[in-house]
Amino acid sequence: MNGLLTPRAERVRSPWWVTVGSGLAMAVSAGPVIMSTQSLFVIPLAAETGWSRATVTAAFTFMALGQAIGTPVVGHLLDRFAFRWVVVPSWLLYCLCLTLATVVPRTLPLFYVPYFLAGFFAGGTLIPFMKAVFSWFDSKRGTAVGVTASLSALGSTLAPLLASFLLTRYGWQTTYRWLALLALVVSMVMVFGLVRVRAERSVRGRLLKEAKEDDHTVSLELPGLTVREALRGTDFWLIAVNLCLIGVAVVGLQGNIVPMVADQGISSGRAAALLTVFGLTSLLGRMLGGVLLDRFQAPHVCAAVILCPVAGMFLLNVSFAGAAVGAALIGLAFGVEIDLLPYFISRYLGMRRFGSLLGLLNAAVMLTSAFGPLAVNLGYELLGSYDAVMPFLAGVLLLCAVLVLRLGPYPYPAATGSDGVAAQDGTADAALRTGPLLTSPPAGHHPHESK
Repeated sequence: MNGLLTPRAERVRSPWWVTVGSGLAMAVSAGPVIMSTQSLFVIPLAAETGWSRATVTAAFTFMALGQAIGTPVVGHLLDRFAFRWVVVPSWLLYCLCLTLATVVPRTLPLFYVPYFLAGFFAGGTLIPFMKAVFSWFDSKRGTAVGVTASLSALGSTLAPLLASFLLTRYGWQTTYRWLALLALVVSMVMVFGLVRVRAERSVRGRLLKEAKEDDHTVSLELPGLTVREALRGTDFWLIAVNLCLIGVAVVGLQGNIVPMVADQGISSGRAAALLTVFGLTSLLGRMLGGVLLDRFQAPHVCAAVILCPVAGMFLLNVSFAGAAVGAALIGLAFGVEIDLLPYFISRYLGMRRFGSLLGLLNAAVMLTSAFGPLAVNLGYELLGSYDAVMPFLAGVLLLCAVLVLRLGPYPYPAATGSDGVAAQDGTADAALRTGPLLTSPPAGHHPHESK
């Protein structure tokens, strides 16, 4: 296509506003707003429908399944269509399905349909924002990830408070409608007010691979591997296996901290306080981890972070003070698999098919992590105590720490001066990274960029 047919790329006052907008939009996505509040809705739904709590809880399982299926679809579309052509329909349909969940007839399996569809479309409320953030940052990409993840995590902290307030006054149907309206308003304000993708050009929504700038052609397709090339390499599978296993272990610990310490005689009130410690250190860990990624190699940061819960889990049965330290150490690693995933992809697989690769790996991590709490409880039933399960979880994390170090130097390191150029002129940044006439890198090509 002719790059002259496209409008000039939109500019932002500062790329850091893109991280703020992306983080706030992700803070009202399905994970923070629905999945983190699901326990509040189980009793009201069961009381109204007469169904068991297990039957009601299955609705959220269908939502998670829908998101795991929808995320790779969104990733595929993201590599072919402009940001807003993907993210706006996704948010509209996600919020619509969430609203429909309050009005469908109370019959199974019809009850599960809007939850599944809400999860399916929710895939488009997450990964497009990571592409937007990564398009503006290269040398400061880790810090940008930390800021975005921390703002997103605020949603998981504040949403339960808001949902609890609304539930006590208006009931679960009205609460869902208010949450859907809040999510739609906040996301659209962020999408149209703050979030842009650097140097994105499109015709009727379809992305262009090159543009005409000052009488020369500039490639808008950044270096990287295709999906097929990535699947044939070892880096893809090392990333996948490591982050999936980390998710199983850390999410399994997170989902069972309260019963673990309760078995040691700690009261329910104090056990609940540990969740606050866990949440606060998770926010700190995401920000700190992002800053460290800009100063050290990602495998070294990952190995250090995932060793924290190895020490933390064995402190849970010492005393309340020890349990608080243990919860803090586990919290530092919570979410590391989701935060590191896009960073690993950008450095080891490149940005050429970032959306497709992120969609595939994100779905795999979500699906495997969902089995973490179940795996820990199965171990509890088979072995008779959580203490007996701890060595197995520690072994998994130690194995991950060793395996992740097998990832070598970045094939796609940061381009010198890229962040400063991108903040002023997106297409000039594209020329810096790809060369003025390069339309696509050859198979297996690694760019000759410097740190």
